[in-house]
Amino acid sequence: MVRLPFDEHVRRALDTLPPELAGALKNVAVVVEEEDPQDPDLFGLWEAHEFMPDKITIFRRPLVESFPDPAELEREIRITVLHELAHYFGIDEDRLAELGYD
Repeated sequence: MVRLPFDEHVRRALDTLPPELAGALKNVAVVVEEEDPQDPDLFGLWEAHEFMPDKITIFRRPLVESFPDPAELEREIRITVLHELAHYFGIDEDRLAELGYD
């Protein structure tokens, strides 16, 4: 498997969303950052702001360090993106765990 830049994995995960789901995304930014300073092991974070777009952050370092195999890394990035998008759509941690996205 060819190693892709981390941002490209995130882009691919977003590109595979069904059109009806992608079309429902409004006023949300998806960004990549190195790590969360408050929780350096966190893979992703959804934040809602009253007067700004929602923000989904995917953290590069903990994912890359946890999944050195390129295929596993791509899979986990996709799961992380979907997990954070689920929060955007109002799905809580308990329901995500039931669905296998914990």
